[in-house]
Amino acid sequence: MNPDPSTSVLEGALPEPAALGKVAVLYGGRSAEREVSLMSGAGVLAALRARGVDAHAFDPAARALDELRREGFARAFIALHGRYGEDGTVQGALELLGIPYTGSGVMASAIAMDKVYTKRIWTTHGLPTPAFALAHSVAEVADAATRFGLPMAVKPSREGSTIGFTKMVSADQAEAAFGIARRHDDDVLCEEFVDGRELTVAVLGSGAAARTLPIIEIVAPAGNYDYQNKYFRDDTRYLCPAELPQALAGRIADLSLRAYLAIGCEGWGRVDVMLRRADDSPFLLEVNTSPGMTGHSLVPMAARALGMAYEELCLRVLGSASLKIGGRA
Repeated sequence: MNPDPSTSVLEGALPEPAALGKVAVLYGGRSAEREVSLMSGAGVLAALRARGVDAHAFDPAARALDELRREGFARAFIALHGRYGEDGTVQGALELLGIPYTGSGVMASAIAMDKVYTKRIWTTHGLPTPAFALAHSVAEVADAATRFGLPMAVKPSREGSTIGFTKMVSADQAEAAFGIARRHDDDVLCEEFVDGRELTVAVLGSGAAARTLPIIEIVAPAGNYDYQNKYFRDDTRYLCPAELPQALAGRIADLSLRAYLAIGCEGWGRVDVMLRRADDSPFLLEVNTSPGMTGHSLVPMAARALGMAYEELCLRVLGSASLKIGGRA
């Protein structure tokens, strides 16, 4: 079972700001989630500066990454979301530059960004995830709908924040759903739709020291937790901790931690879970290796439930920055 989170998440000493050196907060970038990343990065930057960290904004869409080394940055807080930030590309560049960074390494980041490969790994570990198929044509989407039934989720394999997502409720939606997802990725994921409660589980730490934070239940208007409801509306409700029987909450936390570790995640992340209404069976959807840090974001909410303020969360995540290939900081 997942150990008491307080045993490592809250008890460890906070890093001394002066010892962290010059810090780059990487935000913005070139992905479809640029707008959200700008909000996350602004929050992180303000929090680190409030704690006395020598932190500076750095947008890879506007500046070459090799400027990080030329300008003497000692480490990087990755507040980028989506492609070119959460998919292993920036992580690889930082490894080459020798600049420790927050979050997972190259391989885990790349795998977690790809929902199909993530689900393949979870399946080999015996972890529950909705039935799925990879589609490259309208006909394959229609075939998946025949096998899984309707409704069915159709989405890009390598995208986040529900971008390109369609809840397919009729067979004649196959072409439109495929087209919407295909605009963002050549690989389209068709996934069995799980009717139930939407949960998310934040994780802090690496390896045996990794711990889950309190589970959050997301209750969106009309059950539609889309891009607007995630980041720009105030009528989505969040229950933290989620109202779950203790044994079930423990099972979901343990499952989420195993899912995080199976991918090889480090530092911090967030695992999304559906709890089937019919029988309270949990199903893993995806893992986010660079979670949002906006005013609506879920990892800060879970941390607050443990008494950890936003500024402290940012400082702890920054303190875990490391090189995964070229040696740890």
